Amino acid sequence: MSVLDNVDAATNLAKNNELQLLVFRVSQSDSSAYYAVNVFKTREVVESRNHYLTQLPSSHPLLEGTIILRDMQIPILNLPAWLGITLTKEEIKKSNILVCDFNGVIIGLRIMSAYRVIKKNWNEMHAPDSYRLKDDGVVINDTRLEDGSLCLILDYEKLLADVLPQALVNVDKDLELLQTLELPEKLKHGTILIAEDSRTAQRHLTQIFEKAHLKMQLFSNGKKLIDYIFALSDEQKSQIPAIITDIEMPEMSGFTVIQKLRANKTTQDIPIIVNSSMTGDNNKREAQGLGADDFIDKTKSHNVIPLIVSAMKKKNTQ
Repeated sequence: MSVLDNVDAATNLAKNNELQLLVFRVSQSDSSAYYAVNVFKTREVVESRNHYLTQLPSSHPLLEGTIILRDMQIPILNLPAWLGITLTKEEIKKSNILVCDFNGVIIGLRIMSAYRVIKKNWNEMHAPDSYRLKDDGVVINDTRLEDGSLCLILDYEKLLADVLPQALVNVDKDLELLQTLELPEKLKHGTILIAEDSRTAQRHLTQIFEKAHLKMQLFSNGKKLIDYIFALSDEQKSQIPAIITDIEMPEMSGFTVIQKLRANKTTQDIPIIVNSSMTGDNNKREAQGLGADDFIDKTKSHNVIPLIVSAMKKKNTQ
């Protein structure tokens, strides 16, 4: 039986502020750390020895090449090397490929072994400030396994930005559209609030709003955003033009953010846009069912301002 069998439905987890993680290791060393990725970003785990690797000339050093899997050409990224770990030839022979879907981009990550799937509440996910001290940090947050072992969740968006930047958002795209877009006064003079824990995604959103000359305020998780909003006066809440939230965040998921905002009469009409790499139809339906006004995947974040304008017009909150 595959380690990915018997995974709960994403929507059921979301309602309980929960997630499931595939835990894995990247080397055979006894000191090797545990790492994890949201199971809904994974497709399968295959043995690397069963797949021929075609090398690509003049590619990024971490891009090992491509394999053909189910008629798809999949780029293979050397995750251990990104983490500063060098595998032996024997380890490479025994290694596996974790096939993932990030924003609709299918990639393979070289790992040593898949350990197990665990269920966690988002309030069990932690993001120490030390992880955000340097722009080159690769860890985004952590949690604990049942035996107390530390399990690290990586900034996979940073990995893509490092190795396959063409797969991420083009912040310069559609600038001409923004020049002709009629912005509501409330948007021009207000401050957009954003909950996002990935430094890579934060940087992209910052560039997008700076180019549009719009003010924004970033929060590194949903709880910090909610705490900030509910500390405001009713008048201050009424001046918020829109809120953007990721889904996957420590302490409080984006789904819970939407629930809390829609359950309060002082925030129930603020436009909410979900900006996420969890682009499955179930997640989109869940977000909209909870009250989000729109959903955009992170590779298309350059379109987020037109979505905000559209939502503000529909809600007549201009």
